[in-house]
Amino acid sequence: MIALTIKLILAHFIGDFLLQPQKWVNHKETHKHKSKFLYWHILVHFGALILVLKADFSFWLGILIIIVSHYVIDVIKLHLKPKLNNRLLFGLDQFAHLLFIAIVVSMYEPYEFNSNMLYAPKFLLLITSLLGVTVVSSILMKTIISKWYLKEDTDEESLENAGSYIGMLERLFVFAFIVTQHWEGIGFLIAAKSVFRFGDLSKAKDRKLTEYILIGTLLSFGLAILFGISYEYVLSLIETVN
Repeated sequence: MIALTIKLILAHFIGDFLLQPQKWVNHKETHKHKSKFLYWHILVHFGALILVLKADFSFWLGILIIIVSHYVIDVIKLHLKPKLNNRLLFGLDQFAHLLFIAIVVSMYEPYEFNSNMLYAPKFLLLITSLLGVTVVSSILMKTIISKWYLKEDTDEESLENAGSYIGMLERLFVFAFIVTQHWEGIGFLIAAKSVFRFGDLSKAKDRKLTEYILIGTLLSFGLAILFGISYEYVLSLIETVN
């Protein structure tokens, strides 16, 4: 099952990302289902499937399902593009493609999905921890740091919500380093962040901004470490009970 899944996903990556020039994408968005490059794109997918499956036509039904579904999904995506957010549409498009790949895999190598897995303590603990280091930590930090307001740290000259996303990503990295027992990665992350923010931290004339940045950084890393250690501790308790 794993081997077949990897092969089909590899074919999808080759067709949808590696061998799809921007010229094709632009032409498809303009001409929709009438674009010749849409059919070239489908042909590339077919070739990629034949390649990764070593021209094994015992998979002919699965290949047909993936090709036809890919064409239908792409046509729907092209017609919805002016109406929906591009990021949302891209996510739905990729999810739909992967869903059909999963269906094809289940046709040849049946597997059972146990919904009880979603309610297993380990899975719930992981979801809780991930929410903790992302959304919950962001709100906690906003609440704590709201005590101070610095006009120098406004979002006027930065990307919208960039600070929040950067904070979430850095805490996810810290969490991953702790879970995989690579604590040295946290030091590397702090050093990298210091380099990127050197311009702000080196403003000797603005001590308040430096202190503000340091408080935010230490809070962010502290919360990530707290959730990471808590996850490891609770996970060990669950494993002991089981």
